[in-house]
Amino acid sequence: MKKLIFIEEPNILFAYGQKCVDARDGLTLFGPLNKIYGIKSGVISTQNGLQIFKNYIQHIQKPIFNANNITRPMFPGFEAVFGCKWEQESIVYKEVKNEEIGKMLYNESTHKRTYDLVTLFLDKIVTANKNEDEKVDVWFVIVPEEIYKYCRPNSILPKELVETRAKISKSKAKNYNYQPSFFDDYDKDLKQREEEAKTYHYDAQFHDQLKARLLQYTIPTQIIRESTLAWRDVKNKFGMPVRDFSKIEGHLAWTISTAAFYKAGGKPWKLSDIRSGVCYLGLVYKKIDTSNNPKNACCAAQMFLDNGDGTVFKGEVGPWYNPDNREFHLKPKEAKTLLSQALLSYREQNGENPKEIFIHAKTKFNKTEWEAFQEVVPSETNLVGITITKTKPLKLFKKEGSYPIMRGNAFVVNEKSAFLWTVGYVPKTESALSMEVPNPIFIEINKGKADIEQVLKDILSLTKLNFNACIYADGEPVTLRFADKIGEILTASLDIKAPPLAFKYYI
Repeated sequence: MKKLIFIEEPNILFAYGQKCVDARDGLTLFGPLNKIYGIKSGVISTQNGLQIFKNYIQHIQKPIFNANNITRPMFPGFEAVFGCKWEQESIVYKEVKNEEIGKMLYNESTHKRTYDLVTLFLDKIVTANKNEDEKVDVWFVIVPEEIYKYCRPNSILPKELVETRAKISKSKAKNYNYQPSFFDDYDKDLKQREEEAKTYHYDAQFHDQLKARLLQYTIPTQIIRESTLAWRDVKNKFGMPVRDFSKIEGHLAWTISTAAFYKAGGKPWKLSDIRSGVCYLGLVYKKIDTSNNPKNACCAAQMFLDNGDGTVFKGEVGPWYNPDNREFHLKPKEAKTLLSQALLSYREQNGENPKEIFIHAKTKFNKTEWEAFQEVVPSETNLVGITITKTKPLKLFKKEGSYPIMRGNAFVVNEKSAFLWTVGYVPKTESALSMEVPNPIFIEINKGKADIEQVLKDILSLTKLNFNACIYADGEPVTLRFADKIGEILTASLDIKAPPLAFKYYI
């Protein structure tokens, strides 16, 4: 019977060449990999949202503790951790008035109210970005709870709050065919119907739609609910906080601070022991629900290098989805284009071709698309296709002890496949990165040749590159961790033409 192997916890690199396994320890002891002078904040919010933001920035300048300091370390304070200033007065502010929100929020159509409110915030950001003399590092969009509640798919506005009736139903809007008429200029209702029908081309999700429509402007944003920053004050009808962070208040500070530092241009850490000359690509697919063709989907690739930098390349929309086997596959032309973009970007950053390219996907590669990938890859580059899924169940239980299987354990099935536990018990924190019996991910070398143990080490390392949450590790490699969210942003508006952009513009 085959035995488990154990992969040591990957190190990450911080300032002064110091290594550590936990990002929070590394930042506290040594500081970020590269520093910035400070964060110049742009804030788009109501007056109440601005005050909430200022109060929170002041709050995180001092140490913040969690209820459990072993599993989640305390936050020492922003400047103490990152060695730069983030001041509550260093702000460019653009107000969104409650009256402006009220005019758009109480529309019966979820798509219409979401589109109009996104437009309201977006116009203020874009205008300010063009006209302000002071350069803003990150724009913080502080969202009132009502916008979060009623600007999501399937959200329903209570009848007593409806002030404007929908002009067209969702089913009619999807197949709306505008026919010019001699009386167009006099038919106000027709114009309103046409305008509302266009909003159904966009996803009724405030966060994703705003991110999608901002891509062309390359403006880094952090969208935060008021109830996240002022969680003690925003309460439900029972007088309880809508979001209760009382037990993980320090964790919240770590997460918001690290994301802000990263989006402002800093690099918190990078992988320390990863091989040089290696490029990791994660394929992203998302079905387009608004399309009449059930096969239509959007595709993209996330590229990550050994230095931790991430770039997203948007591919073409096409019939990539097969409803019969529920798999996504590119046609040769699109496969070549997507990989060629990644190779060009790699050469621009490194001055040479990569030694190895690992393509990660949730479905197997077929012969046609793989041959297309091979055609554009230089002869000196080793191309490997890796399938990563959670669909093959394998649970292991310990006979003794209170904790589950350790993170880093792997069961190698053969030279091409293995189960890897990316969650599980972590001795350092004396806790498990899972509330349930940990499930492994199944890893298969689907195309090309590589050492399976090296593949497992790389994938475990890639679980430590999530700059959007300062945690010990993730349950998925970063190449696939954000695949669904990036897909949702790319399909939130099919009219958006996104150039290759840094990963920070999507998260």
